[in-house]
Amino acid sequence: MGATITSLEPSQKRASALRRSPWSFAALIDQLFFLFAGVASVWLAWLVWREAWHSGGWWLVGLFVAAWAVTAYLALPRLHRILSSLYVPNYFIGRTRTADGLLGDPVNLALRGSEAQLHQAMTAAGWTMADEITARSAWGIVKAIMMGKSYAAAPVSSLFLFGRRQDFAYQQEVNGNPGKRHHVRFWRCPQGWLLPGGHRVDWLAAGTYDKSVGLSLFTLQITHKIDENTDIERDYIVQTITNALPAVTVTNLKDFSTGYHSRNGGGDSIQTDGDLPVLELAAVQERYSQLIERSEIILDATRYETIPEEHDTLLWRLWSQRPPQMSFSAMLLAIATVGVVASTAVELYTFDHLHQTLTAELIGEGVSAAEAMIGAHWLLWGAVVLTGLWVLLMWWVARLALRGSDRGRLLVMAMASITVVGTSFSVTIGKMTWAGAGTLCFIGINIAIVLLLSSDAARRFTRSQTAARRR
Repeated sequence: MGATITSLEPSQKRASALRRSPWSFAALIDQLFFLFAGVASVWLAWLVWREAWHSGGWWLVGLFVAAWAVTAYLALPRLHRILSSLYVPNYFIGRTRTADGLLGDPVNLALRGSEAQLHQAMTAAGWTMADEITARSAWGIVKAIMMGKSYAAAPVSSLFLFGRRQDFAYQQEVNGNPGKRHHVRFWRCPQGWLLPGGHRVDWLAAGTYDKSVGLSLFTLQITHKIDENTDIERDYIVQTITNALPAVTVTNLKDFSTGYHSRNGGGDSIQTDGDLPVLELAAVQERYSQLIERSEIILDATRYETIPEEHDTLLWRLWSQRPPQMSFSAMLLAIATVGVVASTAVELYTFDHLHQTLTAELIGEGVSAAEAMIGAHWLLWGAVVLTGLWVLLMWWVARLALRGSDRGRLLVMAMASITVVGTSFSVTIGKMTWAGAGTLCFIGINIAIVLLLSSDAARRFTRSQTAARRR
């Protein structure tokens, strides 16, 4: 199966090339940081597992938990992202993709109609729009699952189609349990894009049923496990809409894709007969006028799509919303800074002891006592001053990145990478100590910062903001 490729006029090709050219060098640097973060996260996972193996007592449990967290949330996702970019097709095959690049849930529903009509239909059918993923909503669903409380608008994980995440999602809780829910994600189709076979639709959707919470087979992350028979959920979505709005008609594209058994990005088994229902929403009355403006936004879908120039402002407005990756990286920077400041404060508090120790080491290397004392004094104060300057510089470039500076984002990644490399030389094999655990945490925080800032969402945000300021 393949998407219809929209041909480009020579002038459009030149304009597209000009829009991409300023980012050629930045794209190369981004790829290097992307790969560095992947290698560093795998190395950190191995390092933590190694330390857990060599340590004993109560450290063992904590380190194995830390090793699982590093492996599941840092190393494996980026490793999958690197590998899947090499073998997963970059065109429409009727499957979504996860943020790690793995094949996700099947596309099992299509719709024709405006965004306002779609929202009206889903609301009338008893569905609730899912919240966006933020720190608050993520903590909300964790708390709801742990305490058994309802969260009707709980966020859903991001899946990607046409090179972008879902535009929005709807869901229905089962018996007030956020661990079990019906949910469906929606994507606007690219301008002028046709389904294989020449069918024109406005929206594609992927609906599945969350039956429990468990571990992902591919990344070991805590995630929802879906019901294997995705056709049941597909038919349920169609039934709820047609029951609530009898004027909605359904055209079933039989054998749209070959029926198959597979696994989604979480490793859950899926099976489908390959049919694709197409819902006609033309008869649905548009009541949600405040949503009409969003329906005018045309997002990038495939590398072949042409986006008219008049949509630049709308695209800038969309990407001006700071993605969670930027906010989380700022939180980690704050934690790392607090750690550095606290460590420096301890060194100043024990300055005399450190001075005596360093002086003794210099004398042992053949330096005279007077020179050793002066040298130790300057080395210690030099380290304090350099640390202070490093912290100030990091926060300055981090502020630029949060405001949307692409250069600031690259500089933060560079400084975090230098910190990872420099700190890694102080890691030794042996029984774990508080200092060793702190060092591993500090390395992990800086690797996570590079992972977050090298993500697609962070890159698009800073590039769009920088381009908008240049215009």
